[in-house]
Amino acid sequence: MGTTAGAQHDTGSGLDKGRGGRLGRVVRSPLGWMLTGMVGVGLVSGLTATGPGPVPALGAVAAVAVYWAVMRFVARRSAPETARPGACREALLGGAIGLGFILVSTLLISAFGGYSFSWAGNGFMPVVRSAVMVQIGAAVTEELMFRGLALQALEQMWGSRAAIVMTGLFFGIAHLSAPGASVWSAPAIAVEAGVMLGAAFLWRRNIWFVVGLHFAWNTAEQLLGIPVSGHTPEGLFTVDVHGSALLTGGTFGLETSIVPILISVLITLPMVVLARRSGGLLPRRPARHRQPPTGGNEK
Repeated sequence: MGTTAGAQHDTGSGLDKGRGGRLGRVVRSPLGWMLTGMVGVGLVSGLTATGPGPVPALGAVAAVAVYWAVMRFVARRSAPETARPGACREALLGGAIGLGFILVSTLLISAFGGYSFSWAGNGFMPVVRSAVMVQIGAAVTEELMFRGLALQALEQMWGSRAAIVMTGLFFGIAHLSAPGASVWSAPAIAVEAGVMLGAAFLWRRNIWFVVGLHFAWNTAEQLLGIPVSGHTPEGLFTVDVHGSALLTGGTFGLETSIVPILISVLITLPMVVLARRSGGLLPRRPARHRQPPTGGNEK
């Protein structure tokens, strides 16, 4: 799935001359369309994330529309990473990895005596329905902002390796406002979520893959009753936490446990290798007319 770098779409028309042309080039630069898109998607997220019923999911649909419009009319590039053909397959594959990641992490923490679970009795379908709606909205908007916009824009400027590190750090810092956040939680989130999700995108070059991974991760945590980045929404189970916060993650939740951090590294490394083998990593300061990689999901 070839993507055309936004920087190569300057029209060269008379509109590109003078002040208006300079402003247009700034807006169409990677930094310009990244900021424009993040403001647009972030605004949609802020208005819909805590809404009732299906509002967060409808917000996700609106966020995709904003993302497409920014890519089409501001960046002047196509957005094959959001293509519908194969989207379900990619989302399911990412979801399987995300679900496995959380279940293995939880089982290991429980085996070491960190977690014990009891049925919460909150009602099965209402809890599941609420979790799905909320986490669809969170997964789609966050992935559009951090992987779709920030990672791809920074990649165009400084290459894939720098982009994955920078977006990982940004992702960790963005979670410092969460309840129970600490100096430790930021680097933990940066490594296990920011870097792993970034590597997942570079491997597949598909937003639905990382959305599926992110969604399954958060939804599994919520349904198990484990705090999701410090937030404790209603789940199917109630979790009792025992022992060191290094093992359990403490009040912030599983993400700051050493167990999923180590597991995330084991998942990230092969993703990076696969991305490199498929040509999915852009070098530092790629040439102006270089075609970005097609990703690892097409043969």
